[in-house]
Amino acid sequence: MRLLRLQKDLGRKRRQPGSAAPTLSEIFPEPAVDAAAMGYMLARLPRTDAPVLWVQDRLSRREAGRPYLSGIGASRPIIMVNLSRPADVLWTMEDGLRCRALAAVIGEVWGDPPALNFTATKRLVLRSELAGVPCWLIRRAATPNLSAARDRWRIGALPSATNPYDARAPGKPRWALDLFRSRQAKPGKWVAEYDRATDHLCHTASVRDGTLAEGKGTSKQRATG
Repeated sequence: MRLLRLQKDLGRKRRQPGSAAPTLSEIFPEPAVDAAAMGYMLARLPRTDAPVLWVQDRLSRREAGRPYLSGIGASRPIIMVNLSRPADVLWTMEDGLRCRALAAVIGEVWGDPPALNFTATKRLVLRSELAGVPCWLIRRAATPNLSAARDRWRIGALPSATNPYDARAPGKPRWALDLFRSRQAKPGKWVAEYDRATDHLCHTASVRDGTLAEGKGTSKQRATG
């Protein structure tokens, strides 16, 4: 019954034409403990002063560690919640999505726990879209089983771009992106590069994917998700 009420409420909510509607996106880091996926996700968050709710389960915290946000460069307030069970992580994420004052809700779950099923992800999708708050679920050491997530990513680190001032220094951070399932965009593979100075993400389509994005294979966007 609660799920039906969420669907009815979402049907009554109007979205701005042409806007990227906040919803649930899943990330499968490669390898499982790699922090590159978090870097790309943070570059996609809305640029506001609103706080972010970040929830980790025990195994994610033990295997991948707590996010070192000072090193990542996040300046907004972060509400960190450490829990033991994946079921508690999902419940906390859903409860957090009731608060429209948040900039985003992020959750980390290790493996394929029974609690992380299609119904649980569907509830997150509905809550996220109803509140207009983006939700990201980082699934470490997991299989891409049945899910209601609108976008599903595999993300890994790539060597940084060449530094124009010092060949021995790191340049712009880059990621290997694989959008293998999406209900709002065409799946494909890209190399993403983040420009800190202009706060832009540049996506270049992979030649191996067989298709190139419009505009000579490169598309640029404001890093706002």
